[in-house]
Amino acid sequence: MRILIADDHALFRDGLRHILYEIDKDAEVVEASDFDEVEEQISDDYDLVLLDLNMPGRNPTDGVAAVRAAAPTTPLIVVSANDTRKDISDAMRAGASGFLPKTSNADAMIDAIRRVLTGHVYLPPEDLIKNPPAPSDGSDPRLARLTNRQREVLRLLAQGKSNKEIAKMLNLVEGTVKVHVTAILRAMNVNNRTHAVILAAQLGLDKEKRSGE
Repeated sequence: MRILIADDHALFRDGLRHILYEIDKDAEVVEASDFDEVEEQISDDYDLVLLDLNMPGRNPTDGVAAVRAAAPTTPLIVVSANDTRKDISDAMRAGASGFLPKTSNADAMIDAIRRVLTGHVYLPPEDLIKNPPAPSDGSDPRLARLTNRQREVLRLLAQGKSNKEIAKMLNLVEGTVKVHVTAILRAMNVNNRTHAVILAAQLGLDKEKRSGE
């Protein structure tokens, strides 16, 4: 596994390197300390990029977008001390596959990295997000456009479940879940499932329990 760590603090890069060796002891780790070095190193030859938001060379959102443009298929996790709801939303909209606050412990980081490497989106739990919004009362008009089944599918998407996991949990075939996801994106006026997950989390749907639970 080949991984790029981009952070302007050498001590934090060292900590991330040790965490990565817990996942793959033979991992090849390349380091960068600013966005100029990232742009020199970045390509789709990496299996994962761990990117700090606040490094010299670019503003945070442009930095994430530049990495995504240069490596469009590479999983990208933002690891940052800037972890407000807006920071997370901006990073995800710019192309990140996940967001890890630097306050996360090693176990949470390992879990997040593994989830992103297997194609999932990772968002931090509410207690690690600064200034979280009040939970939604479910009255948002975008949610009102969804059927009960679509709302259940979206709730599970927001909890990081894959189509296969959702199909099993709701006793559906995977193709039906894909149809529901397409309808959800259209109803909520978003371009992809990542944006749908962000919006669902903002509306508090990831905390909502299924009827009867």
